Amino acid sequence: MFSKIKNYISDNTGILIRIDDIAENMNWDLMEKSELLFEKYRIKPVLGVIPKNEDNELLSYSKKDDFWEKVRIWKNKGWEIAMHGYTHVYDKMSRKDDYFKYGGGSEFCGHSLETQMLRIKNGLKKFADEKIKIRTFFAPNHTYDENTFVALKSLGINEIIDGYGLMPYIENDIKFIPQLFYKVLALPFGIQSTQIHLNYWKQKDFDIFEKFIIKNSNKIITYDQALKKINNNSFYKSIKNLSAIILKFKRIIKS
Repeated sequence: MFSKIKNYISDNTGILIRIDDIAENMNWDLMEKSELLFEKYRIKPVLGVIPKNEDNELLSYSKKDDFWEKVRIWKNKGWEIAMHGYTHVYDKMSRKDDYFKYGGGSEFCGHSLETQMLRIKNGLKKFADEKIKIRTFFAPNHTYDENTFVALKSLGINEIIDGYGLMPYIENDIKFIPQLFYKVLALPFGIQSTQIHLNYWKQKDFDIFEKFIIKNSNKIITYDQALKKINNNSFYKSIKNLSAIILKFKRIIKS
């Protein structure tokens, strides 16, 4: 009995490495160090690529002229390339009325369906022009509304790396892989995605991340492995709903 429980926990525990804000202008020093680290430990991360970066903060970093060739190389390695917004410019403000109650600036939440569809469509066109197939999306600052989901599904995207709970799940006909914490954590049970912003890191942050990878390399999974763990049974639904209530309440009282 104990061994069955132990095996179940082991089979349903995993960390998906997700890196945000991948763009022509970014912290290429830490990105190159991360790439070497991933190669060493045979990790296939998810890279959130901004198709048309206009974020002034990111534009302050050095530019890689062969960026899209680099993205194709990552794709050919089996790394998952995700669409991370369109321009990464926040032009709407959510007052905790977005789907996950994050609040703050948004590129999508609060815009009309037509505007959101145009941005997603233009982003997907850029990837298509660069011969890169996209199947998953996550919005800057985690801010979505119902129009975001309608727009994504109408354009053939029904996978998002965001959400609550301990296991990937399906809601609104969209597959969600939970992303709960800003810090890199290894939970004792469940399938979770990290949220890594190399552009805000210093060398000491990367050193901490490297130690985390070394310690938890046997728990790190691929995007496809995470999708295979989708579980919508009543127990995990209850856990998801409970975590949503706790985290939404925490965000509301902080506002």
